[in-house]
Amino acid sequence: MLKRVKTVLRKETKAAITQSHQKSYKEQEQERRDAALQTSISRENKGFALLQKMGYNAGQGLGKEGTGCVEPIPLNIKTDRGGIGLEEFKKRKAEEELQSYQTKVQLQQQMEKRVFNDFRERKKTEREKHHIEVDLRKSQLACEHLDSQKGIIVPGNSWHWPEVDTNEPSIDICEQEKEELTALMKLQFLTSYLRGVHFYCIWCGTAYSNDEDLQTNCPGETATDHDD
Repeated sequence: MLKRVKTVLRKETKAAITQSHQKSYKEQEQERRDAALQTSISRENKGFALLQKMGYNAGQGLGKEGTGCVEPIPLNIKTDRGGIGLEEFKKRKAEEELQSYQTKVQLQQQMEKRVFNDFRERKKTEREKHHIEVDLRKSQLACEHLDSQKGIIVPGNSWHWPEVDTNEPSIDICEQEKEELTALMKLQFLTSYLRGVHFYCIWCGTAYSNDEDLQTNCPGETATDHDD
C-alpha cells in the first residue's frame, strides 16, 4: 500500500514539474506576481511596522481620519518591449494613415466628378453642334427654294444655299472668310436673311405673309424659343 502511494506521489510530482516546464517564462512570472500581490504584507515588513507604530491597524484606511486607501494601488506591469509613448505614437500614426486615405478618396472622387462633368459638357457641346449643323442645312435648303421662287439664281453668299462640290473658286467670299464663319454664325446670319427677306422661320416651317404676321405668330428667332 505504501509503495503504491509513493508511486502515485512520484507521478504527480513529475507531472507538476513537466507542466511547470511547459509554461513560458512570462506565464511563470505572472503567476508569481499574482501570488505575491494576493499575499498581505507581513508584520516583519519594515514599512508596515513603521505604520503600526504610528497607530495604523491592518484593514484600516490610510490618513489621520482613516478615510484613505485601504487596498494597495494596483500595479500596471509593462510586459512588452515597446518604449514609453509607443501606444500614443501608434495611435497618432493610425490617425495620420486614416486621414491620408480619406484625402486620397476625396481627391479620387473629385477627379472622377471632374472627368464626368467634362464628358457631359463635351457631349452637350457635340449635341448642340449637331443641332446647329442640322438647322443650318435646313435653312440653306429653304433659302435656295425661296430665292428660286423669287427668281434669284445666285445666292447672296455662297453658304446661303447648300454647298455644291466644285473645283471653281467662289467669287462671293474668299476661303479665309469662310473659315472665320462658324456654323452658328452662318445660321444666325441666314436666319436673319430668311426672316427679313422671305418672312420665313425654319423652326415654325412657315412662310408668313409679312413682317407683322411673322413677329406676331412666330415665338422667336432661335430654336430655344420654339422648345415650348
